[in-house]
Amino acid sequence: IGIVVLYLAFKGQDLGKIWLEIKSANYFWVVMSTFAVWLAHFIRALRWQMLYRSIKYKVGFWNTYHAVMTGYLANLALPRFGEIGRCSVIHRTEKVPMFSSIGTVITERLFDASFLLLSALAMLIFQYDVVSDFLYHTIYLSTTKKLASLNYIWLIGMGIALLLLLSLGVYFLRKRFSRKFLKIFVALRQGFGSYGKLKHKGLFLTYTLAIWVLYTLSMYLCFFAIQSTSTLGFNAAFTAMVFSGFAMAAPVQGGIGVFHWMVAQALVLYSISFKDGLAYATIIHSSQLLLILIFGSLSLCLVLTRKRR
Repeated sequence: IGIVVLYLAFKGQDLGKIWLEIKSANYFWVVMSTFAVWLAHFIRALRWQMLYRSIKYKVGFWNTYHAVMTGYLANLALPRFGEIGRCSVIHRTEKVPMFSSIGTVITERLFDASFLLLSALAMLIFQYDVVSDFLYHTIYLSTTKKLASLNYIWLIGMGIALLLLLSLGVYFLRKRFSRKFLKIFVALRQGFGSYGKLKHKGLFLTYTLAIWVLYTLSMYLCFFAIQSTSTLGFNAAFTAMVFSGFAMAAPVQGGIGVFHWMVAQALVLYSISFKDGLAYATIIHSSQLLLILIFGSLSLCLVLTRKRR
C-alpha cells in the first residue's frame, strides 16, 4: 500500500529537480529537526515509565527507552506491530506481564489520539480559511463519491458475517481457555487503570504536550533546510504536524507514501508547490527513518544481550 501511495504521490513530478533540492539542503537543520524527534521519543519513555510505576512495577528508565525505540523499529516491519514488540521487550527485561503492558500502551495511545484530535480541532478553528477548501474538495467530496458508489447490501452482509465469526471465535476460546481469559482480563484491566492511579497526572499531561510540541518543532526546524520552505512559520509547521499525525496512523510501515502525500498537501495550503512539498517530506521522513534504524537497532542489540532483572 505504501509503495502504491508513494508512486501516486511522485507520479508526474520532476524527480531530477526534487533530487537536486534534496542534495542542496542544509543538513544542519535536518539534524536539529531529528534531534527534536529523538527528544520526543525520550520523553515518551519517561511518560510510559510513569504508567508502570502507578501499577507498582518498578521498570527502569533505560529498559523503557530501549523498548520504545525497538517498538518503532518493529513498526517498520509490520504496522502497529511495535506496540506488541515494546511490551515484549519489557516482559523480557523486567518480567512485567504482557497484557498489563498492553493495557498501559493502549492508555498511552488513547491520550495521543485525543491530543491529535484536539490539535486538528485547533487547526480548524484558527486556520479555517487555509484548510477549509482542501477539506471540502479533497476529503469530503472524494469520500462522498466513493461512498455513493459502494454496494451497501454487500457491506452489511459482510459486516454481519464478520460479527458472527468473531462471536463464535470468542465463545469457543472462552469455553476452551476460560481461566486464561480471566488472567488476560485482569492484566488488561490493571494496565487500563494505570492513568487513574497516577499521583502526578499533571506531569503526565505535560509530557504528552511536550511530545507533540517537539513534533511540531521538528517540522518547523526542517523548513530551514531548503530554500522553498524557509519562509514558512510555526502555523504551517502545526498544520503539517496534524497532517503527518493522521498519515502515521495509516496501516503502512513508517507511514511511507501516505506521510509524503499528506505533508506535501499541507504545504500546498501555504503556497508551496507540490514538488517542493515532496522534497521537504522526503527529507524529514528519511531523517526520522534513519534515526529509528540506527537507535532502534542499537536498542534491540542491547535488549538481546542484556540479562533479565
